[in-house]
Amino acid sequence: MSQFNDSIEVQGARVHNLKDIDVTIPREKLVVITGLSGSGKSSLAFDTIYAEGQRRYIETFSAYARQFLGNLERPDVDKIDGLSPVIAIEQKTTSKSPRSTVGTITEIYDFLRLLYARASDAYSYETGEQMVSYNDEQIKDLILDAYKGKRINILSPVIRSRKGHYRELFEQIAKQGFVKVRTDGTIVDIEKGMKLDRYKTHDIEIVIDRLKIDTAENDEKRLMESINTAMYHGEDVLMVIDQDTNEPRFFSRNLMCPSSGISYPNPEPNNFSFNSPKGACSNCNGIGELFVVNPNKLVPDESLSIKNGALAPHGPQKKSWIFKQFETIAQRFEFSLSDAWKDIPEAAKQIILYGGKDKFTVESKLLGVTRDYKIDFEGVANFIESQYNSDSTSLTRWAKEYMDKVECPVCEGSRLRKESLYFKVDGKSIAELAHMDVVELGLWLEGLLERLSPKQQQISAEIIKEIRNRVQFLLDVGLTYLSLNRSSKSLSGGEAQRIRLATQIGSQLVGVLYILDEPSIGLHQRDNEKLINSLISLRDVGNSVIVVEHDKDMIERADHVIDIGPFAGKFGGEIISEGTPKELLSQNTLTAAYLNGEREIEIPKERRKGNGKKLVLKGCTGNNLKNIDVEFPLGKMIGVTGVSGSGKSTLINETLYPILNAHYFNGVKVPMPYKSIKGLEHLDKVIDINQSPIGRTPRSNPATYTKTFDEIRSLFAKIPEAMIRGYKPGRFSFNVKGGRCETCQGAGLRVIEMNFLPDVYVECETCQGKRFNRETLEIRYKGKSISDVLNMTIEEAVGFFEHIPKIHRKLKTIKDVGLGYITLGQQSTTLSGGEAQRIKLATELSKRDTGNTFYILDEPTTGLHFEDIRVLMKVLNKLADKGNTVLIIEHNLDVIKTVDYIIDIGYEGGKGGGQLVAKGTPEQIIKDKKSYTAKFLKKEMQTTSQKH
Repeated sequence: MSQFNDSIEVQGARVHNLKDIDVTIPREKLVVITGLSGSGKSSLAFDTIYAEGQRRYIETFSAYARQFLGNLERPDVDKIDGLSPVIAIEQKTTSKSPRSTVGTITEIYDFLRLLYARASDAYSYETGEQMVSYNDEQIKDLILDAYKGKRINILSPVIRSRKGHYRELFEQIAKQGFVKVRTDGTIVDIEKGMKLDRYKTHDIEIVIDRLKIDTAENDEKRLMESINTAMYHGEDVLMVIDQDTNEPRFFSRNLMCPSSGISYPNPEPNNFSFNSPKGACSNCNGIGELFVVNPNKLVPDESLSIKNGALAPHGPQKKSWIFKQFETIAQRFEFSLSDAWKDIPEAAKQIILYGGKDKFTVESKLLGVTRDYKIDFEGVANFIESQYNSDSTSLTRWAKEYMDKVECPVCEGSRLRKESLYFKVDGKSIAELAHMDVVELGLWLEGLLERLSPKQQQISAEIIKEIRNRVQFLLDVGLTYLSLNRSSKSLSGGEAQRIRLATQIGSQLVGVLYILDEPSIGLHQRDNEKLINSLISLRDVGNSVIVVEHDKDMIERADHVIDIGPFAGKFGGEIISEGTPKELLSQNTLTAAYLNGEREIEIPKERRKGNGKKLVLKGCTGNNLKNIDVEFPLGKMIGVTGVSGSGKSTLINETLYPILNAHYFNGVKVPMPYKSIKGLEHLDKVIDINQSPIGRTPRSNPATYTKTFDEIRSLFAKIPEAMIRGYKPGRFSFNVKGGRCETCQGAGLRVIEMNFLPDVYVECETCQGKRFNRETLEIRYKGKSISDVLNMTIEEAVGFFEHIPKIHRKLKTIKDVGLGYITLGQQSTTLSGGEAQRIKLATELSKRDTGNTFYILDEPTTGLHFEDIRVLMKVLNKLADKGNTVLIIEHNLDVIKTVDYIIDIGYEGGKGGGQLVAKGTPEQIIKDKKSYTAKFLKKEMQTTSQKH
């Protein structure tokens, strides 16, 4: 450590709301930065320290390389000393591509591919025998041994079990100087114009040589030449036939089945990759799933006739080409379009659904003439499929309504081609390993080396060590329930972050500065310990770890805590205490007050009784749910708890919400499988507040996101002066031409491009950063222009607009969730994660509640400090007091102890989850012996009651 300073020194940091602060962060320690949401924690950790680390890295490239990378802006800080290479592990979810899986992100699958390419045994998919491969010298010796003194034919297989007449092939063979071929087991001379029956399957081999095996030297030389020629024409496979018995035997340079002669190419890592054409199943292109037309969705009601709309995609009869086709088909099969679908002949149904060609003649008795008709119809099902594969998203979405997502029948969901699945290590194929969860995989890897042959052991020792390490790190961060083929788009933010953390621990770097953004999100208290130990092990190998975190356990286990405050936004940005967790407790700060018990989130005196009605959801079997029935009592605050991966999101976000959304608002998302739901009549709308980020462009701000700005612009357009000038609401928008300043196009800033340095942003000299032109700014409401309104804090604006109910209601909600300090026009890019989450919350909460609204919140405490959680719970309690139902998926005990009713899902994550463990009030839940949540909740409720 001697070449480094003992600490990272930051001097004069002024990014966002930081007030020119100096801070010393000890190196090779676990440092937690905490404080209210919006106080400046991320500004210090990510926008100052990480941004400077990135900038320094890019500076090491030549000026030529930097022009392609784009320059990074220098953070507004005087000086940072002692900075080592920085790696940030943020809350961003991973790639949304269906080709990205847990195995590919963690690189475990890449190592498995290498293991299978180098140390696996291949088996024939025809006979199940182990495949063999030889070099030319071995083949020569085998032939000399097996056919000593016998007459043999050496042949090159060119066609295997394929239809065709092959006239051109025979001509080509003759041109190369060969005179005989073996077709379907018979050796014949090649004749001019020779061809086979094109509708039968054939085997064709070229006769390369006919010789008697002797050990004479010139015979050996001739045999070797014949082997080379045969290999060349037969693509590394040759066939030897004993002229007496006519028995064939195959030899190959590649892997080959000794009985049937099928051969595989020698394995390479990309033969096991579903993202490479060499390894992917050709039917589903390596996705493992297909969309297939469901005939029951095309004809939902068989008692209807085609005329009355039996075919759902086409509806009732109208004058169109497709119905003319149906009429022609009806004439051919002698039925009427008014007949019920179930009475139509089978052959006609086949043509209507799957297409076909046909010619027929109809005699007209009246006129005494015949007419020829021709059917050439694509088929409704094929038409839907072609629309699904079109470029238009709306057509694809329309086609999906009549299709089901099914497992690919060829690869059975394994994503790989048939040959790749017959390479095995210790009797298991790579697809079987990808299906196991991490715990099972860990058990299989134990003692694997001893079960392999000595040669395989030598090759695979290093690879297996790497795989075992990485699997262990996944177990260490609490991701025991994931399998390697789990698609990465189905992971939550917290899971994705912990996978990246496991990958980083796996890379075993030393002397690096890691910065993590709330890694405990979505993690149950039970697994928190594992996560903290993982971070401590990162620190112990010689790295510095900085964590932005609100979690009590994490703060107490840290080596050094930095508390930023005292409040949020422009009232924050100062270091209010730093030191060990013990030193922090004695300080007079909000964080210390919550940690030492002076302040707390209180347990309500009595729980709500609810309105006696309930929503009953039965037979849920999505993902890992084990056919569970759940009751949701209405008019209460409900908490859904359980360890990570137990099935909470599947039950609520994937099953319950899509059912409610489809019922009240015709939502299109298909819910996971369930049997029945009762009680929908007791509610009249559902509002879902999830984790997805709000629009992050510089032109988006709290006023535009909450739609308050639309109301403010309409208000300005109604001012007499504006009406005289004929200004419409669009005049007051900084995103369209008309009222905005055209020099900076309404941004208030101008970008000055510096070729080898980062771009510089300067205030626009025309409008002085006000975003609008002079004429627009002359319109004033209560003495303030539109630009002045955008610069007001929410606190000021609530008073300013108190007589305009529409605007006042939205602003009041933003203030109630604790965001009174941000300005209406603050760019969304500068909002912290917790602030963005609450802006979103405020937007949803400001919609009028009916007293029968069902609110669903997915971990609303993300990015929130204890004090912010108290403010948030106050808002949610108000909603529940009005008779609405508020359902919260949460791990945070401060929230769980205040709800009226808990539904605990478990027991474990993944395959061990999906059951209803316990339900009832917190007081009833803590008596449950099996529930993990009960254990931690009991401790939390006892400490709270002791303080009283």
